[in-house]
Amino acid sequence: MTHAAHCPICERQGRRSAFDHALRILAVDDEVPVLEELVYLLRADPRVAAAEGVTDATAALRHLHRALDSGRPIDAVFLDLRMPGLNGMDMARLLAQFARPPAIVFVTAYNDSAVEAFELKVVDYLLKPVRPERLTEAVHRVAHASGESALVPEPPPVEAPSPPSPVVPADDETIPVELAGVTRFLRLSEVRFVIAEGDYARLHTAKGSFLVRSPLTSLEERWRQAGFVRIHRSHLVALHHVEQLHMHGGQLTVRVDGENLAVSRRHARQLRDLLIRQAKIGLPRDGAQ
Repeated sequence: MTHAAHCPICERQGRRSAFDHALRILAVDDEVPVLEELVYLLRADPRVAAAEGVTDATAALRHLHRALDSGRPIDAVFLDLRMPGLNGMDMARLLAQFARPPAIVFVTAYNDSAVEAFELKVVDYLLKPVRPERLTEAVHRVAHASGESALVPEPPPVEAPSPPSPVVPADDETIPVELAGVTRFLRLSEVRFVIAEGDYARLHTAKGSFLVRSPLTSLEERWRQAGFVRIHRSHLVALHHVEQLHMHGGQLTVRVDGENLAVSRRHARQLRDLLIRQAKIGLPRDGAQ
């Protein structure tokens, strides 16, 4: 006689309380119509308390950060694989560093990353266009993952490790600049980005731009430890001021202090790796204050 398989979380009375916690889900997709449809379907599921959507990984990390700070962490991220800037695979690796990472569901039009995805222990892998019944199944798997996680006791508190060195050093460099015959003094931490102008460089700050007699290559070497990185032969940016990565027509750009700056192919990989590393350091882990 064959017995139907049973689900320990769904069927055991002692574990049913794991589903008392309604799910909080974040969807990430750079295609707005697809994102809106996915969020609509997620909100229609009775197991979902809240579903929000963002169009890129940078916005997703900010959303996750705010959710952790509010004490209402995201239970699952439904994540597109191919996005400008940080792609879905990069973001999944980043989220895996969390003490209690959210469940990951990939939502993609391509099936060529399935093996790599499951090596990352994603909960499900949905192909576009997403069928409602498959989405329902994915939410069920997320609920399983959240239910099992809820049964694991919290680890005992441990002394927090020493914080990493800040991006801007304690001895914040003072930079003399001249404007209309008057010498002013800037702090290095005020500089958002630098544009080469021949043998000079223009420092851009929130208060304006200032010309200094120094080639970009010299500033790149001198300010590397302060978190400045070369993204183009003419551009140097303060990594901690990068607001957004964007890909359009094959051209990668970064948004810094409201300005869009081109990133050359030569520097794109290094910039992406540095931003991922910074996000690992800067985002609090689950339960951190």
